[in-house]
This record gives sequence, structure tokens and C-alpha cells, in this order.
Amino acid sequence: MKYCVGIDLGGTNIAVGVVNENYEIVARAQAKTNCPRPAEDILADMAVTARKAVEEAGLTMEDVEWVGVGTPGSVNQDTGDIIYSNNLDFHDVPMRRILGEALGVPVYVENDANAAAYGEFVAGAAQGVRNALMITLGTGVGGGIIIDNKIYSGTNHAAGELGHMVVEKGGWQCTCGRRGCIEAYASATGLIRMTKEAMEADRSSKLWEIAGSLDKVDGKTAFDGMRAGDAAGKAVVDKYISYLGTGLANYVNIFQPEILVIGGGICKEGETLLAPLRDILNQETYMVKEEDKCRLMKAQLGNDAGIIGAAFLGKTLG
Repeated sequence: MKYCVGIDLGGTNIAVGVVNENYEIVARAQAKTNCPRPAEDILADMAVTARKAVEEAGLTMEDVEWVGVGTPGSVNQDTGDIIYSNNLDFHDVPMRRILGEALGVPVYVENDANAAAYGEFVAGAAQGVRNALMITLGTGVGGGIIIDNKIYSGTNHAAGELGHMVVEKGGWQCTCGRRGCIEAYASATGLIRMTKEAMEADRSSKLWEIAGSLDKVDGKTAFDGMRAGDAAGKAVVDKYISYLGTGLANYVNIFQPEILVIGGGICKEGETLLAPLRDILNQETYMVKEEDKCRLMKAQLGNDAGIIGAAFLGKTLG
């Protein structure tokens, strides 16, 4: 049996998994990224951590078919170079070459959100389809696009920035420089901002009791308030879902995927989140036949999506 290694490189951690042909992680290893520091040092630690994971699996690098990396930033998939990563302060880093020389196996490199989307495509919620989208609702809104079984990267290797579609013209400032992006409203950061604003506008809201203080508001606070019958909490959830649903309908109308997968911590709300989003999609998306309607699904792989997707990048980039 051949094995692949997936590396999920983040600003905080280097997470590595050895994955078998059944998409199962059979061994893991982890190290701190310790940003900021030179790219060469981080890549050296990635190589060491990958070897540790392989050793933990009772294997050698000769048993590994290839290594795949999901990394923040814009990646030239043809060369395996990281063009630019703000989170890591990487500029034109030849990751494929450096890691390939260190590990002695082929290396494939992709944006981390694309790698996670590919993980859900090969082993999670989007298995068995040809065309899929994934968005992740975290600190920002990440995205990945699968078209005809391959990751779509665009001519400049930067496609899939689904968080930067405007849903409120002239709205809140986004980190990208535009105003009104879906990332500003539908990320966990945006939801927390809406919740805090609602609390400041209504001192009698149960949200104060649920959170304890403005500093302790999180992505669950408004949903917990809604479940407790709090009007302010319900208003925040309705507003949040309206913005998110508008963005999702835009994505479906542009790409017409078979499946749209949503990941990130907010997805723990399950059908409380998904059911009203499906109602919006039913009302606002263009479809020719009912049986071809895009399915909205919750991501299945959690934090393992990036490792599994990275491990199988050789299938789409090789």
C-alpha cells in the first residue's frame, strides 16, 4: 500500500498526517510555526515534522508517494512557489523545490482553503461529484472551487477568494480594502460584531446574561440568545443568515455546483443554520430542473480536511 503525506501549514501550527489510500490518517505529528521567522527555517521544521509523522506510522519516506502542502497565501501550482503569504510573510518562496530536496519525494503545494475544499471533495461531504464549492466561516471567509474534478485557481493562481464578494454596497470595511464584503458580515468576526452592536443597543437583552460581557461574545452567543427566546439574538441571527444566504445564492448562480459545502466553527449550529439558508437558495438561485438543484451540506472532515486534501494534491496537480 502506498501512502501520502499531507501538511496543513498555519500561522500557529504545522500539522502533518500520513494518509492511506482509503483517505484515513494513520499517523500524525505537529510543530509550532513560530512566526515570524525566515521561510527557510519554517520549511526545515516542516520537513522534520513530516519525517516524524512517517516514522510514527512505522514507515520510511520510500513508502511515501508524495507530499502535499496546504498553505496560506497565493500559490503558483505549476512551480510550487508561494507567491505571497501575508500571514507567514512569505514572498516568492520555492516550497516545492526546498521540501522536495529535503524529503526526496515529489511535493505539491496549494492554497490552504483550496486544499481543505479538495479534502471534502475526495473524502468528505462532496464525494462523488464533479463540481463543488466550499466556504469556511472562521475569522474570515475562505473558499475553494472544484470544477470538473480539479481545483480552479484562475490565471493568476488567486481564484477562490469567495469572502470578497460584496453583499452590502458601501458597508463595513473589509480587511481586503473593499467595503461590504461577505467576509465582513458572514465570518465569525462579523457575527460577533453584529452581536456586540445588538447588545449595546439593548441593555435588557438576554445576550448580556449569556455572554457575561462584550469581551466574551463569540459565534454562539446570538444563536444561544435566539434559542432562549431573546428578540435581539433572533434579530442578529436573521441578519447574519440573510447576508450569508445572499452570498451563497450569488455563488450558486455563478458556478452552479452540485454541492456547496460550508465549514468552520459556525457550522456546529447544524440545521439551525442550514435550513434557513436552503430556503434562501430555493428562492434566490437560478435552476433549470429541480433535480439539478445545488445541495447545501455541512463539511464532514473538520480540521482534518486540510491534511487529507493536501495529501491527495498529487491527484489533481500531478
